[in-house]
Amino acid sequence: MPILTALVLAAFAGYGAAWYFGAVEGNFALLLFVATAVTGLYWLADRFYFLPRRRAAAAALEANQAQRRAELAARGISQVDEQDIAPARERILAQPWWLDWTAGLFPVIAIVFMLRSFVFEPFKIPSGSMIPTLLVGDLILVNKFTYGLKVPVLNTRITQGNPLQRGDVVVFRYPPKPSVDYIKRVVGLPGDEVSYLNKRLTINGQPIATTQDSDFFDESVMEYFPQFSEQLGEKNHRFIVDPRRPAFVSGADEFSRRDNCRYSVQGVTCKVPEGQYFMMGDNRDNSLDSRYWGFVPDANIVGKAFFVWMNFGDLKRIGGFN
Repeated sequence: MPILTALVLAAFAGYGAAWYFGAVEGNFALLLFVATAVTGLYWLADRFYFLPRRRAAAAALEANQAQRRAELAARGISQVDEQDIAPARERILAQPWWLDWTAGLFPVIAIVFMLRSFVFEPFKIPSGSMIPTLLVGDLILVNKFTYGLKVPVLNTRITQGNPLQRGDVVVFRYPPKPSVDYIKRVVGLPGDEVSYLNKRLTINGQPIATTQDSDFFDESVMEYFPQFSEQLGEKNHRFIVDPRRPAFVSGADEFSRRDNCRYSVQGVTCKVPEGQYFMMGDNRDNSLDSRYWGFVPDANIVGKAFFVWMNFGDLKRIGGFN
């Protein structure tokens, strides 16, 4: 078992190293599931096989000492210098290293797996596509049960949950590469016609009213950008534009259902298919979103982003957001 366990741990370490250096495309959800399953098997083996054997060995040690004491008493010897067997008993009951690194870690790994799969999952904002709502370096929490629970790894829905609403900020698996998580704002629901022409958003023929706010200073590029507020559903949020960028969408991919979209020098108009969503970033001219790579299927939805729990560069960022 020690050799087998060493090989298992080496396999986990090797996978992690290959992922870190880009040799393989990592899947943290799958890795955590496998770790939970493997350590769970070790935990069961320890609880129902190895631990009873260790307890039996400790009991045998105590029984031998009691037998020796009884034999000496039968000979009329009552005063003996007995060796303290407590340290030896503790050594016998202690988990060997290969169980300590597997079965001993199972409760922690299982709790992390359950919380991450069904309650909250932490994410780090890696880019500025959601500025000014979310900044680079924001550590956010994503609610995993608002839109319904899913089977981990398989991503099969097991509860209905609430439907996505326009204006929600959601994390989803990037359609061209599902192993990568993206975060954007829901702009178009199934059946909506979404137009973004001349940098103005229209949904089902109704222009979305905007109010100009004070300019936003983006510290990542040390520039000011025009900032606006708009109402999407029940969500009032801010977005920024770059007046130097053209309105047309340059370099859109050949994505599924691309025939639902019409591109022009003014921008793009798309009819959102059933069971899919149109996503956009709040940094409208610096966001690769549904305008470029298409619609997000419902099966790709991970959860609703709702809270910044830490930004080590700016503690004032902690709190909720729209």
